[in-house]
Amino acid sequence: MKDTAPPRALVIGGSLAGLFTATALRAIGWRVDVFERSPSMLDSRGGGIVLQPDVVQAFRFAGIAHAGALGVRSGDRIFLDRHGQVLQRMAMPQTQTSWSLVHGTLARALPEDTVHRGETLEGFETQGHTVTARFASGRVAQGDLLVGADGPLSTVRATLLPQLAPTYAGYTAWRGLLPERALPDRSSDQLTGSFAFQDGPDFQFLAYLVPGPDESTTPGQRRWNWVWHRRLDAGAPLDAAMTDIHGRRRAYSVPPGALRPQVAQDLRDAARAHLAPSFADMVTATEEPFAQAITDLRVPWMVFGRTVVLGDAAFIPRPHTAGGAAKAAADAMALAQALRASSNIDQALAGWNRAQMRVGTAMCDRGIALGNSIVGLGGAQR
Repeated sequence: MKDTAPPRALVIGGSLAGLFTATALRAIGWRVDVFERSPSMLDSRGGGIVLQPDVVQAFRFAGIAHAGALGVRSGDRIFLDRHGQVLQRMAMPQTQTSWSLVHGTLARALPEDTVHRGETLEGFETQGHTVTARFASGRVAQGDLLVGADGPLSTVRATLLPQLAPTYAGYTAWRGLLPERALPDRSSDQLTGSFAFQDGPDFQFLAYLVPGPDESTTPGQRRWNWVWHRRLDAGAPLDAAMTDIHGRRRAYSVPPGALRPQVAQDLRDAARAHLAPSFADMVTATEEPFAQAITDLRVPWMVFGRTVVLGDAAFIPRPHTAGGAAKAAADAMALAQALRASSNIDQALAGWNRAQMRVGTAMCDRGIALGNSIVGLGGAQR
């Protein structure tokens, strides 16, 4: 008897790209298992993100509803000078959300047995149309497609393209989340309702409100999200910033609570010296700032037989595009649409590869141009 079971996807990575992929493929009738190496929920990670149309469309494609608002609306973009004067104001309504709200919404849309935590991929191989994945726990899983959605440090990509790794771009994003009520009234009055910026000779600071840790968008229960892009030379300066409180040199980011006290204090001192008073208040009031080294990465192709890479495992767009989450959503939704439109999985993957390679390349090019202009770099540092 012919096997009529729906095709099965093995998704490696339980962050945004993995969950966007899982919800999109389930929407077209695929069976999906997600394997996440962290043993715990990821909902406390990440900061604020701009809510792009691709994210909303991916929710709709998967039939995902959210009970409340998906983010916090801002009406104007304002640009401040060093003394806090508004240099420019323009009407540009947007919605800003949080990584945790998007991740939580996706996670709740999946059956409880979909995501398998504490599973570290050790290897995989393809025989015919079947992909077999092996995990450190001893688990073995088989499917019709393996999706590498495991981020910048992707194990799937490293297996397929071992010579390829993210390269440092020459500057760092310092970030923080601050309870709305923790910001002094003088600063809150100036910034509330705006997406606010300050440009310097080799930096850019930006801030906006995002939902609170419980996804609340009620005034007083939200959080301020801030990002400070600053030039930072490779070598000793970068090593010092990326070495955490335990003396471990982090590859690309230092999470909240792991910055060394002196690094955090230097950041607060720099904020008082260079930022508008409202922004300086925001940085100095943040208890656990964190750091992310800005990197570049692009793959030469996204499809390897019955294995694909997507999201940050394939392309790392710089944050100035506000497109990281959107790119993950678009990759996943386009993959599901291609597979739904064709009964031939391999032909569908080939078409998807061509289209998403163009999108990823264009986004990376745009982000590099924007980022280098913002921090005064002539080109990405390799």
